[in-house]
Amino acid sequence: MNMMTLWHLNGWEFAALAFAALLVGFSKTAVSGANTVSLAIFAAMLPAKASTGVLLPILIAGDVLAVLTYRRHAHWPTLWRLFPAVAAGVVAGTLFLVWADDGIVRISIGAILLLMAGVTVWRRRTADAEKEPDGVTTRAGRAKARSYGVLGGFTTMVANAGGPVMSMYLLSAGFRKLGFLGTSAFFFLIVNTSKLPFSAGLGLIDADSLLLDAALVLFVVPGALLGRWAVDRINQRLFERLVIAATVVGGVQLLVP
Repeated sequence: MNMMTLWHLNGWEFAALAFAALLVGFSKTAVSGANTVSLAIFAAMLPAKASTGVLLPILIAGDVLAVLTYRRHAHWPTLWRLFPAVAAGVVAGTLFLVWADDGIVRISIGAILLLMAGVTVWRRRTADAEKEPDGVTTRAGRAKARSYGVLGGFTTMVANAGGPVMSMYLLSAGFRKLGFLGTSAFFFLIVNTSKLPFSAGLGLIDADSLLLDAALVLFVVPGALLGRWAVDRINQRLFERLVIAATVVGGVQLLVP
């Protein structure tokens, strides 16, 4: 990212980025996956690859607020099952970024998100969701955790778009609303923090991007507070539909030139 990108944002462009930052806070404490809209806004206002470096610290700020809000509801057995596969996905995503251009990145992530949404809808129509999120202890559950973990690590490294992938996994595993939010909060705080050296090494995070982050991170807090207010007023069925809808919207936005 260069000084021209930072200092030549007009009022409309900064307002769009501020709204996207607010939406990050909302997504972290209410409807996970909604921040794919934020991803699309950042990619539209800034160079696509550079936008991922600017967005990452903002996501981490939202993760911290989500952990503080839902720390008692995390399901750690699920997290421990996911982390090794996610690490492999992050490494694969880093190598992909070295090779791929912006267009290939957008199309690849958008296609994955739509595929995950379709698989989840199909699964929920053909089988009852598990009552407890303990399916990771079975062979099929471990295989599912590995596949989603690799995809989640890959998409979060390439375009900060791991949220919808992990949302689809947690929904398919039968997580209820608070368990979903608590588990995803710790997951993304750990994963996004671990991505910092990779992003810095790729030149996606520098002094200029951090300066823009300092201005935008202030908008994450009201978004998180709005999300915490809203989540108690959203029933489980509506919550799941909103998560899936946000995933589809984000995937379509990434596929549209």
